[in-house]
Amino acid sequence: MCRLFGMSAAPHRVHARFWLIDASDSLVVQSHRNPDGTGLGHFTAAGRPVVEKEAVAAFEDSRFAGEAAHVVSTTFVAHVRHASTGAIAVRNSHPFAMDGRIFAHNGAIAGLDRLEAELGGGLRLVQGDTDSERIFALITERISRAGGDVPTGLADAVGWVAQNLPVYALNLVLATPTDLWALRYPETHELYVLERPAGGAHGCRPLHMTSSTLGIHSEHLAAQRAVVVASERLDEHPGWRLLDTGELVHVGPGPSLDSSVILPEPPAHPIGVSYLTAPTSH
Repeated sequence: MCRLFGMSAAPHRVHARFWLIDASDSLVVQSHRNPDGTGLGHFTAAGRPVVEKEAVAAFEDSRFAGEAAHVVSTTFVAHVRHASTGAIAVRNSHPFAMDGRIFAHNGAIAGLDRLEAELGGGLRLVQGDTDSERIFALITERISRAGGDVPTGLADAVGWVAQNLPVYALNLVLATPTDLWALRYPETHELYVLERPAGGAHGCRPLHMTSSTLGIHSEHLAAQRAVVVASERLDEHPGWRLLDTGELVHVGPGPSLDSSVILPEPPAHPIGVSYLTAPTSH
């Protein structure tokens, strides 16, 4: 399956090196098993979203490796894509940027014709073929309808999807320069959150995480708090917590964390793992 990563140190801009080359099973190694696209999103000092992505595996993408070694931002979103079917192209690689926000998704939905009908004129925001980008467009449209209120628009959009479309998984990360949101829905895929104090569990140590899928290092986080969201636990810190089904986590400046269950019921039209072998794009 795809891998999601999000991190916030807002309002502080921190340097983060995404471990692509020398971790034992880093994003590069994992991308041999998730070879269909690589992406990294972050924000400039002026708050402009920057997305670097390729339609190749991380181990083949020297530009991604270079970007990942020299990134400074308040918030970050990274993604490694595994497409069951569908075009392998830059336009379909994650993350996506719309209306000053960055988004990545791990999962799959069906009924894209109905989603496109619901989007109406909002379909103009979509450049590629994926369900993920269409979900993001719906979220963007609903945030606009809510007067820029991100949690209200996000809850409206995913609530509509849960009630009206066949859903396998809808795990997602959405970031602005100051805030980050993460949703796990339903229980199909895991998604974890860690509130990391400055210096980590032992104090005075930089962020240094490696796991079977991702590595990241940040000297700045020896002195700064951070909140990390990931598809799996990335280190031995005892504070990792598995999100509940339907739980939306919000990381605001500080960084500070709050959360609530916004989708307490299972999808109205659940689909199983066999769907992943059928024609789709995610």
